[in-house]
Amino acid sequence: MGIIAFLILGLLAGAIAKAILPGDDPGGILVTMVIGAVGALLGGFLAGLLFDVNPVDEFFSISTWLAAIIGSIILLLIYRAVTGNRGARR
Repeated sequence: MGIIAFLILGLLAGAIAKAILPGDDPGGILVTMVIGAVGALLGGFLAGLLFDVNPVDEFFSISTWLAAIIGSIILLLIYRAVTGNRGARR
C-alpha cells in the first residue's frame, strides 16, 4: 500500500475510532491522522503477533480496516489516559 493510501486509511480509521469513542479530545484533523496512522501500524503489528498474518497489505481488505480501527481505538485510549481526557465533559 502506498503512503497516500496509508494516510487516507489512517485518517478514516482515526475518525471512526473517535466516532466509536466520542469525547472532548484536543487536536484536529492532524491529530486524528496521526492516531489513525499509528493505530493502523499498531493494529497490524498486534494482528501479526496474534494471528501470524499481515493485515495491512490491501487498502480494500476488511482485515486491513479492522486492524486499523482496533489499533486506533487502542491508541486513542492510551492517548486519553496520558493526557487525562477520559470522556466528554459538559
